Amino acid sequence: DGRQVILLNGTDVGDTIRAPEVSMAASSVSAIAEVRQYLLNTQRDIAERNSVIMDGRDIGTVILPKAEVKIFLTASPEARARRRYNELIEKGREVSYEDVYREMVERDKNDSTRDIAPCVQAKDAVLLDNSNLNFEGTVDAILNIIEKKTKKHRPFYMWMHMLIAFPIRVLWRIKVIGKENIPENGGYIVCANHIAARDVFLIGASCPRQICFLAKAELFRIPIVRAFLRFMGAVKINRGGGDVAAIRKSIELLNDGKLVAIFPQGHRNPGVNPGNTEIKSGTGLIAYRSGADILPVFIQTKNNKYHVFGRIKIIFGKPIKNSELGMSSGRHSDYTTATRRIFSEIIALGGYELPLAKADKEI
Repeated sequence: DGRQVILLNGTDVGDTIRAPEVSMAASSVSAIAEVRQYLLNTQRDIAERNSVIMDGRDIGTVILPKAEVKIFLTASPEARARRRYNELIEKGREVSYEDVYREMVERDKNDSTRDIAPCVQAKDAVLLDNSNLNFEGTVDAILNIIEKKTKKHRPFYMWMHMLIAFPIRVLWRIKVIGKENIPENGGYIVCANHIAARDVFLIGASCPRQICFLAKAELFRIPIVRAFLRFMGAVKINRGGGDVAAIRKSIELLNDGKLVAIFPQGHRNPGVNPGNTEIKSGTGLIAYRSGADILPVFIQTKNNKYHVFGRIKIIFGKPIKNSELGMSSGRHSDYTTATRRIFSEIIALGGYELPLAKADKEI
């Protein structure tokens, strides 16, 4: 019913863990080194795999010291005690404001003076005191901080785009067609034919928005390349099988309003009619799981190969609605059919077509 539920061995403990005595016990338990180490690894692993908003008393100083935005949210003991008191009264607990206040001050002292992961403000965190703010006011204040921080720290990808996109288009004699078909916002799966490794740079230089490309895991083993790929927002994928982590990451990026690029062919196919190449069903799988629409792109070159001083056209087609892909059961056959439909639209931008599938021939 729209309520967050926390289960412990099948029992709903969402209200119980907020009780004053549990809060005090948590403060003591969290000071145990083995507990801290276990949580440290667990929380970092979560943040490594997902884009998260994480709160806690040592998140900005110990758990995620390189977080993009850090906010040290605080309020006076009186204000916090009053809020906790009202919360407990609404839940039918018999407590006094004086007891809640005393326990609040005691816990603050324990958390700020303990030797392991004390609750202190990180040097690069923004202090936000919401003693005199209500819920909506606090949300607005946090959003303003995030907006200022993210504007100040423009993604590395966009800085690089400003510097090298135009030179790349000039050097490779790129003509961009259908730029008006690129949505200004929202998550879309960018799908293109695959000629060579440089496809990534040519499509990226032709699109005004950041694109997160799926990159094979082998590239992440090279330190310099790994750092560059992470700056560029690339998603690591292990080839040769379903990479669950890569699929989840792609879906998260799409849900976060990002563009995620996938090559349905899977491998580079220089000098080959794209209609005669094998295509993978992963595109249909991610489309089904994310519900994202598709932005088809065709890289047009002479004989589907790159030539010195040869002209290149990057053609953006009109987005394909996810609802038009006919995926209802979530079966592998659905993914295959959807990917064929997507790739058919892609190569049609360049004047090619897929041969009839076996099922189509039988019909």
